[in-house]
Amino acid sequence: MALPDTFLWGGAIAANQAEGAWNVGGRGPAVTDVNTYKPNVDPREYALHHTNTLASIEAAISDPDDTYYPKRRGIDFYHRYPEDLALFAELGFGVLRVSIAWTRLYPTGEELEPNEEGVAYYLALFEEMRRLGIEPLVTLSHYDPPLALALKNNCWVDRSTIELFERFSRTCFERFGHLVSRWLSFNEIDGILRHPFTSGGIIDETVEGSLEQACYTALHHQFVASARVTRTLHELWPESQMGCMLTMLTTYPRTCHPDDVVATQEKERLLWLCTDVQAGGAYPRLATALLERKGVTVPFAEDDVEVLRDHTVDYISFSYYMTMTESVQPDVERVPGNTVLGVKNPYLESSEWGWQIDPVGLRVSLIDLYDRYGKPLFIVENGLGMRDEVTEDGRIHDDYRIDYFRAHFREMIRAVDEGVELLGYTSWAPIDFISASSSQMSKRYGFIHVDQDDMGGGTLERRRKDSFTWYQKVIATNGADLS
Repeated sequence: MALPDTFLWGGAIAANQAEGAWNVGGRGPAVTDVNTYKPNVDPREYALHHTNTLASIEAAISDPDDTYYPKRRGIDFYHRYPEDLALFAELGFGVLRVSIAWTRLYPTGEELEPNEEGVAYYLALFEEMRRLGIEPLVTLSHYDPPLALALKNNCWVDRSTIELFERFSRTCFERFGHLVSRWLSFNEIDGILRHPFTSGGIIDETVEGSLEQACYTALHHQFVASARVTRTLHELWPESQMGCMLTMLTTYPRTCHPDDVVATQEKERLLWLCTDVQAGGAYPRLATALLERKGVTVPFAEDDVEVLRDHTVDYISFSYYMTMTESVQPDVERVPGNTVLGVKNPYLESSEWGWQIDPVGLRVSLIDLYDRYGKPLFIVENGLGMRDEVTEDGRIHDDYRIDYFRAHFREMIRAVDEGVELLGYTSWAPIDFISASSSQMSKRYGFIHVDQDDMGGGTLERRRKDSFTWYQKVIATNGADLS
């Protein structure tokens, strides 16, 4: 078993979790800047739906501090990126997935011209990546819609947001296209159905009608926006590629009871909807019928069908952390995962946050995706969040992380051996930063430790963990040595 010589190894970060500098360089507030960390809340509860009210948003806006708003400070990647990129180059990265903060270029989302200081920052970032031999893989929208649009019109619920996003995306292609050839439109686009504020700027209490209808309206607008910016990219840079990004929530029937199988089918039907539209170019009939039974209307405009059909993505990327099971039985135990709850699988171990660890599920997911769509795949998020301890001599011994990645890499390579076309792999995340769901710092994913606690205390010093040396070896051997 072997990976192709063209296989890209690297890591993935997000602007809203790493950059910090939330009020520097003309950047406007994003929805993530008002998401709080609550130290007395069980982290497992963050898998459930949490709402941002107008009152909580107003309180956050009036508070200039970042103590309870950790994503405002991140890990100061904004100022420290040369140091961090040098560490990534030392690891041997061929690719780094990053995102562009919409509000760093267009502070409210409605400006007619971009903020040049923001443009200059990303130019410098991508130029330094290229100098170090690291290819940028860039996400246009990664859980940070402009707060101003959320407050004005629930952002993606309003169709006018499509044109605003097109303007932002065109600026990115025109100003950075000579440095970036691989793009993603929306991070975990299906996430809008689970956390509508963070993903779509939807404030529950201001929604007219049902929240479910609002979420599917916003999702459709994102589908159309993705197709339109794919068209723009191909017009400006014909050799560049646009991908979609899915939360891969592979689900098994809890038992072989036929009702559990049917329940699992229905759950995955709505998961496949996102890639069916972006990679296949149309809403599948069974998913449309399911939405109709839910009373959901898809707000098609005059040319939406043609745009979706004619401008599908070039490749499919996805995050993979865990699998779950589904059952119709009311008394089964449900456990948290990546912003979702699923029925516990008794055959799998779980992390401290309850996420079930399933390396074989990665191979299942790769085979299912490639068999269904036949498009190249890219694993752009996969990793293990744990509490790491720093020893007296400043070391971080994280064998548990090495074990996790080793098992997942073996299954990934097996899927490639079975015929899956896989472009690359970027771990989530190569460096510790603020957790997406709970805004914790203590839930650490990286090969590189950052000296910062949940309240923002610490020196921000970067340290290599034991897993750093191990991943360095894996990359150097293109996955041949996992020992």
